[in-house]
Amino acid sequence: MAREDFGFFFDFRVRYSEIDGQGIVFNAHYLTYFDTAITEYLRRPDFNYSEFVKQSGADFHLVKSLVNYERPIEFDAEIQVGCRTEKIGNSSITFILEIFEKNGDKRYANGEIIWVLTDQKSHKTMQVPDEIRAIVRSIDLQYQLDTGAE
Repeated sequence: MAREDFGFFFDFRVRYSEIDGQGIVFNAHYLTYFDTAITEYLRRPDFNYSEFVKQSGADFHLVKSLVNYERPIEFDAEIQVGCRTEKIGNSSITFILEIFEKNGDKRYANGEIIWVLTDQKSHKTMQVPDEIRAIVRSIDLQYQLDTGAE
């Protein structure tokens, strides 16, 4: 995907604690960047995820994470993680994420995260409620409107 395919970005600056002996971001930190970007992507004034979990007894669990490493990210680099919803299934949500240089087109990595909604008592999958579907669709629509993306 291209940078223009994302309406939401979250900024990071690579910290010393995130690099390995080769002086580049250690591979596991890419998933931390992805997870943080998804959290911020869903952070909306009209949606309190923690409250949803408390009231519904349901929570999303990670069932798939995929990272394609394209080029190394060095210490102190300023990066932006783009996030968007690719698909809402019966019980799952698929997010697409890409890491770019800040305000640039150089892409460092891309990936996919899939969450499945699970009843926290029975540990069985649940259908994604219409409320969550509507919220996620409105998030993507708002980001598209904000950026002029189609």
